[in-house]
Amino acid sequence: MLIFIDKKAPEQAKETLKKHGEVVEFFTENICYEAISGHPDIFMTQVDGRLIVAPNLPEVFNALLTEKKIVFSIGEKPVGSKYPETSFYNAVITGKFLIHQTGQTDDSIQLKCLQKTKISVKQGYTRCNLIAINNEKMITSDQGIYQQLSKNGIETLFVDPRGIVLPTFDHGFFGGTCGILGNKLFITGNLRYFSEGKNVRSFIVDAGMEIVELYKGPLFDGGGIFFVD
Repeated sequence: MLIFIDKKAPEQAKETLKKHGEVVEFFTENICYEAISGHPDIFMTQVDGRLIVAPNLPEVFNALLTEKKIVFSIGEKPVGSKYPETSFYNAVITGKFLIHQTGQTDDSIQLKCLQKTKISVKQGYTRCNLIAINNEKMITSDQGIYQQLSKNGIETLFVDPRGIVLPTFDHGFFGGTCGILGNKLFITGNLRYFSEGKNVRSFIVDAGMEIVELYKGPLFDGGGIFFVD
């Protein structure tokens, strides 16, 4: 099991993750702007357990995936220096849905999701702002996503993202703090430090999930946590 997380994430969070697999401290240089340069969700997407990576994913990570015999495919569009060229792979995909600003979704993702219901949202940074607990329950920090999912009958919790750390920005987004492995939701931070923490905890527990808080501190947006095997 490889676990991709932003190299800039708090050290204690990375240490805690080592109990669950091999931690890969993700980083890139001179591709996109610094705040998101180590965010896995900018450079990769998972579709039904299979990984799709941007063609300009640094070679060190391509080599690692190959060495670990991880099955992955390479997308068509390279990540660019600014939005929307940074959003091609930032989709949320469940067993049933492809949720993204679908006009920006890389064609390789679209092709692998032909049988899924597409929900198009205005927010191109969908994965940054949304974590899908399952097909029926999701959490977002974007009002537009919240409204669109609610229209589609998905039980969605909206949380105010203020207080989530994203260096050089006023705040980050909830989806970028999270990753899911089995029935566990991993959060980079502790919900006691988040104004919406009680609501999040209740929602997750009601969904039958276990919460793993990776360190005692504010929630940190590192572009998600990707568990890959």
